[in-house]
Amino acid sequence: QVQLVESGGGTVQAGGSLRLSCAVSGYFRSTYCMGWFRQVPGKEREGVASIDSTGSTSYADSVKGRFTISKDNFGVTLYLQMNNLKAEDSAMYICARAHGVRGPDLRPTKYNYWGQGTQVTVSS
Repeated sequence: QVQLVESGGGTVQAGGSLRLSCAVSGYFRSTYCMGWFRQVPGKEREGVASIDSTGSTSYADSVKGRFTISKDNFGVTLYLQMNNLKAEDSAMYICARAHGVRGPDLRPTKYNYWGQGTQVTVSS
């Protein structure tokens, strides 16, 4: 089993920044990808950013140039640096991990393990 715990959410004014972290523990595989997703009530879960075990990344068009995903060398901590935040970025942000997946992937169906999420609220 794999456990993921997010932190770093909060309330920030539009134009501000936040850095989310996700601590990963449990059983690991050498080939994996990790991702950040977000969800608001009544809408589908949306892939925001993904990074694979080699460090390749992928971003949703809505966050390109503003968000940066990264991980530590051991793949036990995932980060999401969010700059120039907008009101429409407000959501529950959830990290996830997929074992045996090559390449970054923004599709929620590819992921096996999920955290509980951390709330991000951007006030305009």
